[in-house]
Amino acid sequence: MNMEMTPAKAFPRIARHDAPPRSAYIHVPFCRHRCGYCNFSVVAGRDELVNRFLQAIELELARLGEPREVETLYLGGGTPTHLRLPQLRALVASVLRWHPLARADAVGNAGSHSAGREFSRPEWTVEANPADLNPAMIETLSELGVTRLSIGAQSFRREKLRLLERDHESADIEQAVRWAHEAGLDVALDLIFAAPGETLAEWIADLEEAIALEPEHFSTYGLTFERGTSFWSRKERGDLKAVEEEVEREMYALTIDRLTAAGYEHYEISNFARPGHRSRHNQVYWSGGGYYAAGPGAARYVAGTREINHRSTTTYLARVGAGQSPVAESETLSPEARARELLVFSLRKIEGVHRQTFTAQTSYDLDALAGDSLRRFVAQGLLEDTGDSIRLTREGLFVSDALWPNLV
Repeated sequence: MNMEMTPAKAFPRIARHDAPPRSAYIHVPFCRHRCGYCNFSVVAGRDELVNRFLQAIELELARLGEPREVETLYLGGGTPTHLRLPQLRALVASVLRWHPLARADAVGNAGSHSAGREFSRPEWTVEANPADLNPAMIETLSELGVTRLSIGAQSFRREKLRLLERDHESADIEQAVRWAHEAGLDVALDLIFAAPGETLAEWIADLEEAIALEPEHFSTYGLTFERGTSFWSRKERGDLKAVEEEVEREMYALTIDRLTAAGYEHYEISNFARPGHRSRHNQVYWSGGGYYAAGPGAARYVAGTREINHRSTTTYLARVGAGQSPVAESETLSPEARARELLVFSLRKIEGVHRQTFTAQTSYDLDALAGDSLRRFVAQGLLEDTGDSIRLTREGLFVSDALWPNLV
């Protein structure tokens, strides 16, 4: 399980909520074990369910009625690379049957540009655990057509990896990145900071080791204690203590400064990329575009309706196997709700929200929709208003989660 625009004057292609999605996400729930901080739809030690899952994915995708071509495809989890190679090949066969990748010469920009760059081939990301990767797995992913490997590194320090209940070593990460690059795959590394007891110097060392591997992309997250996880329970009992807020802030500030100095664009609150290597799939989310999804707990957004499958893998399998819908929640957003959601997503991007593009996409004037809140945050130094666009200031980056409830 892993955690992962243009300058305002170069307008991105407008994502219409009623346009057929050009992206798809497939959730693979299987893991060797569940990490203590994880609150995703995951099952550990239940490999006997994999074949039923493969059958269920085929049945759920068949509900599309006809193949739906995509420009970005993302296999997440869970841990897709936990599957045995024949199982992975069977999953991919089903997925590509219903979500064939667009021809290289027909690929546009999946809802956004990246530094004005048009793309020549689809983007296909697979999440991976370093401990699962070996030359045979890498070779298989490359042969299947995967273009991007998202590796759940989290840390290079043994003590921290054990605390996070990870089952790999730093050497596994280094070897996985080398194999992936030798196979021509882009690499995205996920890192966690602010683990209990972690010092600023220890986080700096983690960053330096990661940068030395020269991945194309980084996603960095401060550790959170989610209700329902074992970490939450341990924190409530006093077994784990969160890092002081000021220390976590320093870690995030240092992350921004160190990664940008190393040549990575800070393009979303938690994401950094080499020029031309932003996550196009995630940019679909942040640009308000639609996307298909299948698997336990998977969320889709099609024609203005958001649906979420049942989070329980066994319930998902039972429902799909019985010919029932796996959907547990469904909501058709009003035009205003869509506009407000897009505003929050857009503000997560470092370039912010462009007034003219926002109005063209939503039919709402940005200032009429949320002007009071936006002006208040500008006055507080949390947002910057350039006239053409509004974006988070550096100070706003540190408290962004506190802004969103005022805008939805």
